[in-house]
Parts: sequence; C-alpha cells; structure tokens
Amino acid sequence: MTAMSCKGQTAVTTVRPATQAGLFYESNPQLLSSEVDSLLARHIKGETYENVAALIVPHAGYYYSGNVAASAYAKLDHQRKYKRIFLLGPSHREWLDGASVNTEAEYYATPLGNVKVDQETGRQLTSTDIFSYQPKAHDREHCLEVQLPFLQKCFEKVPPIIPIIISTNDFEKLKRMAEVLKPYFTDENLFIISSDFSHYPSYADACEVDAKTGKAIETGDVGKFISVIGENARSGKSNLHTSACGEYPIITLMLMLDSRYDIRHLMYQNSGDIDNVDPNRVVGYHSFAIVRGEEISFSLSDEEKRILKDIAYESIKDSLDGKPIAQSIFNSQFSILNSKCGAFVSLHKQGQLRGCIGHFGEDIPLYEVVAKMARAAAFEDPRFQPLTRAEFEGIDIEISVLTPMRRIKSLDEFQLHRHGIYIRKGSRRGTFLPQVADQVNWTKEEFVGHCSQDKAGLGWDGWRDAELFVYEAIVF
Repeated sequence: MTAMSCKGQTAVTTVRPATQAGLFYESNPQLLSSEVDSLLARHIKGETYENVAALIVPHAGYYYSGNVAASAYAKLDHQRKYKRIFLLGPSHREWLDGASVNTEAEYYATPLGNVKVDQETGRQLTSTDIFSYQPKAHDREHCLEVQLPFLQKCFEKVPPIIPIIISTNDFEKLKRMAEVLKPYFTDENLFIISSDFSHYPSYADACEVDAKTGKAIETGDVGKFISVIGENARSGKSNLHTSACGEYPIITLMLMLDSRYDIRHLMYQNSGDIDNVDPNRVVGYHSFAIVRGEEISFSLSDEEKRILKDIAYESIKDSLDGKPIAQSIFNSQFSILNSKCGAFVSLHKQGQLRGCIGHFGEDIPLYEVVAKMARAAAFEDPRFQPLTRAEFEGIDIEISVLTPMRRIKSLDEFQLHRHGIYIRKGSRRGTFLPQVADQVNWTKEEFVGHCSQDKAGLGWDGWRDAELFVYEAIVF
C-alpha cells in the first residue's frame, strides 16, 4: 500500500510489490536496465513485425530464458500505441480450477518503476461467469511479473495491464475464457502469454519433446497441440514433468485464433544451452509471435456449396443407417472447407421448419460443423420429434455458413437483412440469423428486442447492457 496526499486527504494506492526482484531478475534498477538492454540488443538487427497480436514468451530467470524472451519482445514495434496489454500465465503455487484477474492492485511494481493496471477492464472480466479474483494466485506468482521489465524497456510508457492467471484443465472452461476475451483480441490490444516448456528431462529429450510441442503450436490447431501434450506425457521420457507449464493459457490463446493469424516461431533454447552443469535436468524455452493479417473476405463456390450439402445429407443418412459419421466425409480437397467458422443447418418439410441447429465459434472446421449440425438438426432439436426414414427423402436442407462475429457498440452498426445478431450477457445468449428479418416485418429495434426476449431470455430491453455481435450468413 502507498499513501498519497491530495488537498489534505490521503488516498491509498494498492501496489503489488516486485516479489521476484533479486530472484528471477536483478533488483538493482541500473543493473536490471542494463541487463534487459543487453538482451534486447542481441536481436536488434532482426526485423520488427507489423500488427503483432500476441507473444508467447518464457518466464524463467533472465540468466536462463532472458535471451529467448528478448527475441520476442524485439519483434514489437516499440512506437506502437496499444490501449492495454493482457498478461496470461499459469499458476505455480495455487490450483484454481479457473482463472483469476488481479482487480485489487492499481499498479505492479518493478525496480524500474510501477506499471498501471487496467482495473476497469479487469472488473468487466470478473463480472462474467468464468473469471474471478483470487489473491493467492497473484501474491508471489512470477510468470507475469518477469515480463514487466521487458515491457518497460520496450515502451516509453507501458499501456495498462490486465494480469490473468489461468489454472484449469477443464476444456469447456478454457473455451469460455477465450469467448469472453475474444472481443478484446483486437488491433488495439496486445496479449502476452507466459510459458516455459519441457521440465525436467535430459538435454536430448528436451530438444525432441519441445520440437514436437513447438510445431504443434505453429499449426494453430488447438486439438493438435492438446494431442501432442498428451503424447509427450505418455512418451516415457525420464523425468518429464510437463511439456508446457503454460499449456492452459496457450490453449486459451489458440482458441481465439482464426485463419487471419500467422504463428511465427522465433527461437528455442533450453537451460542446457546456457548452463551445462546438469544436462540430465533441463527446462525448455520457446518464443513465438502471433501476427494478425488482413481480414479475408469469405465466399463459397457453387462446387463448395454442393459438397457441403452432400456432407449434410450423408451425415443424416449415416445416422439413420446406424453408422457413425463417415470419416471420408471429412477429407475435403477444398481448403475453404477447412476454415474454422460457424454454421447452422435447417431442415424443411413442405416449406415448414423441421429442425434447425447451429454452432457458433471458430474451433472446428466448417465441413465438420456442417456434418454435426445436420445430424443435430435431424435428431436433437427439442422442438421436433427425431426425423424418421420415411420423412428423410422429402426433406430440404438449408445451410447458413456464418462469417466471423464482430462486436458492435451501437445499433447504428447493425444492418437489418444483412446482419445476424448475437446477444450475450453472463451465461445467457441468443441469436437470430439474418434471414429471420426476411420472414417478419420488424424494425431493427424489434428484431433485437425479440432476440433479447425470446432467445436470450433477457427481456425486451435486456440487450441494452449486453454484448452485441453481428455476423453475415452465406445461405444455400
């Protein structure tokens, strides 16, 4: 706590102290400044990247991992004015089965000075159903603190930070965290993911395991990353405790990525490269930069639409025949069908709705979404009895492929008939597809009001303090 006097009044400023100074990095300001400058200087001749969305950096003592961390921080445009920086890291001391945002501290201290915390954004996160504030998660945790001196040397004024500790292996919770964070995953913000890699195999085993983990991250496929982590754990490598201590923050980041993002591996070392005292017990360090590209316009050719219709048809037919969804359905030669985006499948019988189920999000490929949603629309829509074989041949299949969602702040950004609306507040959510507007005679206010009331269960005006997103649909 720091007391500050202003016009005779004393205000208390809450500062999270530099608990790791003198342990993970120098406690003397001059020595620390020189140390970080020296590490960054090793990478000064490399190019900086435009539009860095996120970094994955290690968090060991600077003697061991500082060089690898510097390779990532050197890629930032140090003149770039980010609005805020989200710091995501694992917990080394407390098991949370969730995530904690430090909303108490107004500043984080380092020997180089204080870094402001964006408490308002932190409180917005903790007002949701997935984030909370658990003080013990932050008190002596080093994984976020060690990033701050690098940020202080990279930026003349460090943007306010949001310190988040993620500690759960519940994939559904991680998906929910990514969902809440994604509206902030924009050009105006930077995400720093703190993670070391293999602990504590031999030098040779670390190189092998870390190479597999690094390549999995480069694919951008969260399923592949999780699979490789599991394979590493079952590999029988002696003394391998984990192949990524920041596994859960990395998963959260990867769940926010789509085809616009380019994941660039920057550097790998392990502690055996720095200090060869015990080559049979090392820790691995990777660095990555995630660069945001231009948003690509999304379209489907007639042939691609035909293939998706066939996938939906075959998926329902296989279910009627008592078969699992055929894996051959998923072997598409068209790359656009591998794009991760949402879709709805609607079934109609003699012009009347017979089932409609959809999936939002960008976590599985389009062809797989269509196969699963077709089966769900036929057999799992609670409004209808499961589809029978007798009905099947008379069913018309309509597919709505959804473009990535975009958050809006005003109904002025919503265009009736062009945009679908997605409303989210806490655990409640609801949507209307764009084509709903073609079936009713509503104004945009009525469209959103009905969605809020009938779909999200928030009441007619509940959308006014909820999160609003728009998207478009390719309907065929």
